[in-house]
Amino acid sequence: MEEFSVLLLRILPSLALLGLVFCIFHLYRTVLLRSYTVKRKLHMQGIKGPSPFFLYGNLPEMQQLQLKARKQVFPTHAQIVAQDYTSIVFPYFDHWRKEYGPIYTYSTGFKQHLYVTDPEFVKEMNHFNTLDLGKPHYVTKRFAPMFGNGIMRSNGHFWALQRKIVAPEFFMVKVKSMVGLMVDSTQPLLREWEQRIEIQGGLQAEITVDDDLKGLSANVIAKACFGSSYFKGNEIFCKLRTLHKALTQKATPFGFTSFRKNYKEISRLEREIESLIWETVKERQKQSSIKKDLMQLILEEAVNNTIAGKLSPKKFLVDNCKSLYFAGHDTTAISATWCLMLLALHPEWQSKIRAEVTQICNGGSVHANSLSNLKTVTMVIQEAMRLFPPSGFVLREALEEVQIGNITIPKGVCTWTLISTLHRDPTIWGPDANKFRPERFADGVSKACKFPQAYIPFGLGTRLCVGRNFAMVELKIIISSIVSKFRFSLSPNYVHSPVFRMLVEPEHGLQLLIQKV
Repeated sequence: MEEFSVLLLRILPSLALLGLVFCIFHLYRTVLLRSYTVKRKLHMQGIKGPSPFFLYGNLPEMQQLQLKARKQVFPTHAQIVAQDYTSIVFPYFDHWRKEYGPIYTYSTGFKQHLYVTDPEFVKEMNHFNTLDLGKPHYVTKRFAPMFGNGIMRSNGHFWALQRKIVAPEFFMVKVKSMVGLMVDSTQPLLREWEQRIEIQGGLQAEITVDDDLKGLSANVIAKACFGSSYFKGNEIFCKLRTLHKALTQKATPFGFTSFRKNYKEISRLEREIESLIWETVKERQKQSSIKKDLMQLILEEAVNNTIAGKLSPKKFLVDNCKSLYFAGHDTTAISATWCLMLLALHPEWQSKIRAEVTQICNGGSVHANSLSNLKTVTMVIQEAMRLFPPSGFVLREALEEVQIGNITIPKGVCTWTLISTLHRDPTIWGPDANKFRPERFADGVSKACKFPQAYIPFGLGTRLCVGRNFAMVELKIIISSIVSKFRFSLSPNYVHSPVFRMLVEPEHGLQLLIQKV
């Protein structure tokens, strides 16, 4: 026994060394060699990019460029629209595009990426209709508490099944039936702003509109999702907003964060939200005489479809409720914020909207049949979402090797399409690409630019946002209702500083000087 122990002590260092060598070899084959092979495949197609650092890829250069961009002077109010915020929010993308063109490759660690803002390539991506492009797990995994495995995170056939269930509930015919609740939800905000004007002297009031617009959009989605139980819906969304803030602390677009000290808070919020959503749904199901809300309709479709063995109806509903909150709440509110900012700089368009709404609605509220006739409001919203799209980029991962146009994208490579760069490209939109000209959309998107496929505020391809009809109708109601009641201008206290926090929004809020019409 003693001899065996001595022998074991002698061979243990050798075994440890052998294990270390095996781990290094495995790491070399699965990480280093694969990363090199992927990069070589892209280079052989003529796709170049910045030279990476060992282990870190291009992350050190990205951090340096970001720090340098933060030192730039904020533009004056007169320069807001003319300045492309991409150079500040995503300076590395802008810097490399000027050096390598609209298609280049770069890396974060051993992860290879493909930057693409070539209109022809984007057009091909729009037509790419297989399931081999999806959301990259390494980026979305940190948002799992927010989205679960719902439609915003899932891939492949399970994503396709969820879209089949959720998308029909947002067809235009169903969205029009929600116009009444959207109009009703807008009235408290209008009354509150009138009261603030009275409190501040009766002429005008300075109002930071961000939280008010987020509260309004949360109220709309709560009523749509939970019907008469929307008060509990607002409680759910309040917790979801807190969860969103907790998840985006020290976040980067590339999925790298420091160790989460708030993981207990995140886990607690996730449990509380799931419990509240399910309790609300069960309560509503008992009230059979009440009109079914969005969550009940989606649940019925989920139960009728085969999802056994993949996800329970309960989990399906909870995850997609959270996804709908983010897509239907924050995105719409931020879009409305940027739209009001641009209208504050261009009061002549306020007058045009006001005249149009008065003529079409005869001095009353917007209704379902008047939506299609609100041409001016539509043009303004489309132009606002061109200049300040709330989504920073369209991000896809090749789940298998795919051929898009004349480029072969190896499995595992992520494509990054920067929306703001496409939306402000003079070769697509003309020499006035950085000017606010809503009239460019007078004949629709197809006539607004050289490559209509390059207008992608709601994403592109098969994963086009399912709630785009809902968002556009809500934005029309919000903007037309506010402009009909008030005229407004930018406050001197407004500091233009777009920032990326999952979405591109004003870092310091939007302060407006508002007066009653």
